Amino acid sequence: MARRALILVEGSRYNGPLYVQAALQLGLHPIVLSVNPAQYDYLGAEGIEAIRVDTADLEALIRECSRLHATYDIAGITSATEPFYAAAGKLCRYFDLPGPNPESVERCCDKFAQRQLLAEAGAPIPAFRLAANAMDVESAAAEIGLPVILKPAEGRGSSGVRLCCSNDELAEHTAYLLGGKHIWQSPPRILVEEFAQGPLYWADIMGDQIVGIGTADFGPLPHFVCREWTFPALLADDEHERIADVSLSCLPVLGLGWGPTSIELRWTKRGPVVIEVNPRLGGAPGPQLVQLAYGVDLVTEHIKLGIGDEWNLRRRQSQTAAARFLVPDRDGILDWISGDSRAAAVSGVAEVKLYVDPKTPIVRKGDVQDLIGYVVATSPSHAQTEEILQHAVDLIDWSITPFSS
Repeated sequence: MARRALILVEGSRYNGPLYVQAALQLGLHPIVLSVNPAQYDYLGAEGIEAIRVDTADLEALIRECSRLHATYDIAGITSATEPFYAAAGKLCRYFDLPGPNPESVERCCDKFAQRQLLAEAGAPIPAFRLAANAMDVESAAAEIGLPVILKPAEGRGSSGVRLCCSNDELAEHTAYLLGGKHIWQSPPRILVEEFAQGPLYWADIMGDQIVGIGTADFGPLPHFVCREWTFPALLADDEHERIADVSLSCLPVLGLGWGPTSIELRWTKRGPVVIEVNPRLGGAPGPQLVQLAYGVDLVTEHIKLGIGDEWNLRRRQSQTAAARFLVPDRDGILDWISGDSRAAAVSGVAEVKLYVDPKTPIVRKGDVQDLIGYVVATSPSHAQTEEILQHAVDLIDWSITPFSS
């Protein structure tokens, strides 16, 4: 009998290892298709089969999956990373496997198209305009009123996202986005958006069910670099209900409702306002926090859905889990980083992850790529989890030598 395989389109340093491990635990043979498998060090460490293929070419992906089908029983096809999730959905359709609606995924990944659909449906969202040049940006900001957020209409991880509080800041960031410094995956389009002020929450959804709601804290503006995630968020019952209702109302509008969705909202003076709907799981360590807090493994349940097995979102426990991100305060060469093993030994610490090695160049961009690691802790209460986290993070230290001028 042919081995049951799970095809993963591209990997990810965030959720990629989680999908590989979950597939193995389900008795599946994970196979990663990638334009450059060597970029994912966890594949070599786990001895995972990886095949070099142009993952931007759907026909090439179909040919490779057809070739693999002669050897394996392909149980499912998915992706751990947003840019290739729509392609995975198209492959699922081609091979008659369960999967997301690729058109819905593509619409969601276009932040302007997403905004338009939500606005037409009357969802609570920030005021927004689309701009293609500096004149458009200036005009849109004047209509909305400063401060505004400028962001690429397509992208992730807060890349290119900045709060602009003055016309000078507006002109400066517009020049950055359009002047060749920002890497665009498509023709440049800028979203000019009202700054929705208030604490940020996210709702983890599987299918049409709210799994739970977490909260995030950020570093200093004008950038949006996460410093801490906590799950579940401390919310009154009515606050939880309002966030859940607004989140679930987005699904039919955007054609979602199969598999995972992660929705970011801010609680403003007018209540929950939708910032972004992501047609995928939130990035690591979000799924780990859900598993530590509720005993629900979202990655495993996503794979089970994708291979046609019965899934289970029942909560098995009630804890508080939180992650503190390690963020450098300067650019330069990382001389050393230490204390991770001591932090990992602290009671209540579930994971310590470092993304960098000594001698790595550190160049901050004000997005998720600035993070050099994280610490995850869990306990029965928010206060205790925060105390454990602080103790563990205090044990980690590093040195950065600034670049020579």
